[in-house]
Amino acid sequence: MDNRQATLELGTKPVGGLLWQYALPAIIAMTASSLYNIIDRAFIGQVVGADAIAGLGITFPFMNLSAAFGAAVGVGASTAISVKLGQKDYTTAENLLGNTLTLNLLIGLAFMAVCLIFLDPILRFFGASDNTLPYAREFMQVILLGNVVTHMYFGMNAVLRAASKPRHAMYATLFTVGMNIVLVIAFVWWFRWGIRGAALATITSQTMAMVWQLWLFSDRRELLHLKRGIYGLKSDLVKNIIGIGISPFLMNVCACVIVIFMNNQLVRYGGDMAVGAYSISNSIAMMFVMFVMGVNQGMQPIAGYNFGAQNYDRLMRVLTLAMVAATCIMVCGWLIAMFLPYYCARLFTTDESLIAMSIVGIRVNMLVFPLIGFQMVITNFFQCIGKVKISIFLSLSRQLLLLLPLLLLLPTIWDIDGVWAALPSSDALAAIVAFALMHLYMKKMKRADTTRGVNNIQ
Repeated sequence: MDNRQATLELGTKPVGGLLWQYALPAIIAMTASSLYNIIDRAFIGQVVGADAIAGLGITFPFMNLSAAFGAAVGVGASTAISVKLGQKDYTTAENLLGNTLTLNLLIGLAFMAVCLIFLDPILRFFGASDNTLPYAREFMQVILLGNVVTHMYFGMNAVLRAASKPRHAMYATLFTVGMNIVLVIAFVWWFRWGIRGAALATITSQTMAMVWQLWLFSDRRELLHLKRGIYGLKSDLVKNIIGIGISPFLMNVCACVIVIFMNNQLVRYGGDMAVGAYSISNSIAMMFVMFVMGVNQGMQPIAGYNFGAQNYDRLMRVLTLAMVAATCIMVCGWLIAMFLPYYCARLFTTDESLIAMSIVGIRVNMLVFPLIGFQMVITNFFQCIGKVKISIFLSLSRQLLLLLPLLLLLPTIWDIDGVWAALPSSDALAAIVAFALMHLYMKKMKRADTTRGVNNIQ
């Protein structure tokens, strides 16, 4: 089957089978990536120590901020490409591919330069103490030097999915994860390079995968391929990419802001070990969040294509199936958090005080997980169909509008327990907001004149 036929099937094959076809590779890739993160942090905690886990937790805002810029380009470009493929505008889709590479290169270099210059003050602002600063610095120096590679790798994986190559995106991720694990074992356990070795393993494996991705897109037989004349930035394409990518960008920026506040509140009310406990609980929670992200990634090309092709029945069908799948995933995460938190924490450390604090963190952090899956899918859905303002609001609602005020208020009442309680409280409120907005949107869509299409619904 040629690439054009594979793309056309987004508008013809049964939606359930398509979602399975596109989401399964992404979920497998996300599962592997989650397992890598757990193994990576487990090695750091077991070999380097509890302070290293806390130091790694300090770097979360950096990782969120880097992901924010990567998402602005990668997610924005992949969604725009899906829509153009649905409209059969293959020339613009190729130009979007070229502009994606250029934007990733420019943004990655700028981010690296600024952050390296001000690394120590930024880490202090993020909540680093005298004990955790050396570990956080060692890790981020290597990660920032490879920042361009990271941006390019994630951006190209998103475009692979948009170009009807979900399996190739999965292969790239699986290779990266597998190589990561091998290199972490070598660098951290065998060579004893500490937390710097873990960062070096990440960048090295991503570099190898990125080279393969670029080789794939160099094949002239591909529907989308690299060629002269597509790399020059075009204002209309850049606006399109950023306009769509602004929602995940703001979501990740908000996550950065929240983790900064979270780390500082944890250090204030619970000390460095509380930051370590959050790092552990967040590692477990993110495994299931990434599963749902895999579902979202599978939904994105199907929703984008059918929105572009004005197949609205198929559009709503894939949304419904994605919400059901996401909810099932989060229920599984909730069961593990409630009944197996000790074994989760024990993977990362032998420190009994850190384990005890992590058990509390895991249970509270994932307390309302059954409500979170559909909230994530709805936010991604509005992004896929170009409803940027709604998607931005939903992205902001959980973190900036709800979680931040709760992080400031609840600790003044319940001390460290208030810091933990802010997480499920904001999750529950955000889920209610998402449900209400989706209900209103569905009512408007039913009333709209179908001859005008979804774009005319305000």
